[in-house]
Amino acid sequence: MVDGMLLFLTCYGKLLKEWITITDSNIAHWMGLGHYQTFLNLAANFLEELGPESTETVKVEDTAFDGVQVRVFEAGKNTNDAELKRGVIYIHGGGWALGSARIRSYDYICKKIADVLNAVVVSVEYRLVPEVYFPEQIHDVLQVAKHFLLLEVLAKYSVDPHRVAISGDSAGGNLAAAVSQQLAQDRSVTTRLKLQALIYPALQALDFNTPSYQQNMDIPILYRSVMARFWLEYLKGDTSFVKPLLVNNHTSFDLHEAAAVRAILNWTSLLPPSFKKGYKPVIQTLGDPRVIQEVPALLDVRAAPLIADNEVLQLLPKTYILTCEHDVLRDDGIMYAKRLEEAGIEVTHDHYEDGFHGCMIFGTWPTYFSVGIRTMNNYINWLSQNL
Repeated sequence: MVDGMLLFLTCYGKLLKEWITITDSNIAHWMGLGHYQTFLNLAANFLEELGPESTETVKVEDTAFDGVQVRVFEAGKNTNDAELKRGVIYIHGGGWALGSARIRSYDYICKKIADVLNAVVVSVEYRLVPEVYFPEQIHDVLQVAKHFLLLEVLAKYSVDPHRVAISGDSAGGNLAAAVSQQLAQDRSVTTRLKLQALIYPALQALDFNTPSYQQNMDIPILYRSVMARFWLEYLKGDTSFVKPLLVNNHTSFDLHEAAAVRAILNWTSLLPPSFKKGYKPVIQTLGDPRVIQEVPALLDVRAAPLIADNEVLQLLPKTYILTCEHDVLRDDGIMYAKRLEEAGIEVTHDHYEDGFHGCMIFGTWPTYFSVGIRTMNNYINWLSQNL
């Protein structure tokens, strides 16, 4: 089973990497699709996108919250008209460019959350690259969150205003963390989140040589070079900057703009010894100033929630962070857990030695990987016990 899973993931990861290379050529333009990400997303969603199919226990509806498309999963287990449900805002992953709230895996996960928790789950169909770039994805999620948190909207769905969480995986985890920070600082929002749950989140693009990036640079399904490219696409940067990013030329000693960030992202002090694994920091003496000059959003805390000030972190709700050993983003989540704990936030760090990036969506049909099923069940159980 393990050998079969490894073969599947290797093929899947290489296919993604090759498709990005191939469709970035003139093929997508020749087909009239304009941008390779559009072509890739259409191909990926072609057989996976589902309509709003309700079940006996969960009503599913596609609608819009403040102009942003959402899929709402509404549990129907109320045995008492006075019983209020829990609420979860869910943000799918896909490198800010791929995926959908409507594809089979996310539809399944959100239905299960709604059913197990007797909850209303709002899955956000935020706009993707290349239709929009940073920070529009954040704006979409923030609009949905602020709309859902209105007392009249919560009342419409019979949701307890004291039991609402925000959650997301991968790039969706990035957006969940960013929006959680935005909401915590927004005094106009009177309903506060009770929890945030981040699943293998991407939280910074300033150090591509953390131990997990070094250890897993060529491990499927998320290769280091692919992650760097996703970041540049999201921040509307020139993809020729992938190579400078991979050697940390954008945070070198001679670039004064990055000095404060280097101090915050000092993984030698943030990571437990068991995750350092003998790797050494990569800090260049001389770098490439063009990267930060042309892609200043790399230093924007909305793109990199990991570099938020302690004063902001102290405002955040109780947190769950899931990380996987075989994932370039592993250390992003571990460092964020450490910073939150140092800020006084209660954190549950759930780590999987046999986990890989994206494993939770492989806990559904047709793969049913053991680690995918375990991560999904444990994540939902944590929500059930804490929300």
